[in-house]
Amino acid sequence: MSSITLTAGAVRPITSRAARELNAVVAVAARDITITLKSPATLVMSLVMPLLMMGMIGGNLMQNMAGGLDFNFGTFMLVGMLINMLFMMTTMGMVTLVDDSDDNYSAELLVSPVSRYSIVIGKILGSSFMAIVSCLGVLVVGLVMGITLAPWQLLGLLALAPLMCLSGGALAMIVMGVIKSNKLANMAVMMITMPQMFLSGVIIPIGNSSGVLMVLSRILPMTYCVDLGRAVVYAGSPDFDSVVLFNPMVSLVAIITLTVLCLIVGTYLYARSEKNR
Repeated sequence: MSSITLTAGAVRPITSRAARELNAVVAVAARDITITLKSPATLVMSLVMPLLMMGMIGGNLMQNMAGGLDFNFGTFMLVGMLINMLFMMTTMGMVTLVDDSDDNYSAELLVSPVSRYSIVIGKILGSSFMAIVSCLGVLVVGLVMGITLAPWQLLGLLALAPLMCLSGGALAMIVMGVIKSNKLANMAVMMITMPQMFLSGVIIPIGNSSGVLMVLSRILPMTYCVDLGRAVVYAGSPDFDSVVLFNPMVSLVAIITLTVLCLIVGTYLYARSEKNR
């Protein structure tokens, strides 16, 4: 009887700690979502961005380049832009960490009795709300352009969305750990997201890339995010081998590895920078 009592007593602290960490994640995420909802300009930007990127850049490429490809460029581009919005908009949303630092909100969170990783993951999930809104914009623009996906394909991408957002947010944490200026942070985020848009195969096929361009594409997290997204959408399709670069398991392992690495390094740098303020 006493052994059962000890076991139950040991389980309760673990359960309560897990609940506390989960509560921290939800609270931090809910705060960021609330702030986004109270900012009409941010929501408008989330919807306008897909129009500029997919409607203008993608539309121009679709009219001038698609004829030489042996697969449907519209679907190729739509999947790429959906993943790009998840990755890029989450990354851009992490810039608000600079404002949190200036308001001492970050310092207050870091001294609370919860894991730093729970705080960071909550921040990433909160920032991903804007990314989801952007994806809705991409789907609307795609519909206008006559590009659609089957319901099962959309569900597959939706299942991958948390991983894609986490990957983008983890990469942004490294920037947030070394830059404390809002202006510089925005510039740095653009510098790590825009090149990936063109080098990771979002709207331009990279299957024949070589040399430096090939090396760069292989070390970018978004390359594997985009390729895994396309692997889900094109599963069972005759165009699978023409569109998908890697085995889906290779892409999944690469995403998880890079995300964990960036999350650990970024969280450490961010916590240290807040401690040294």
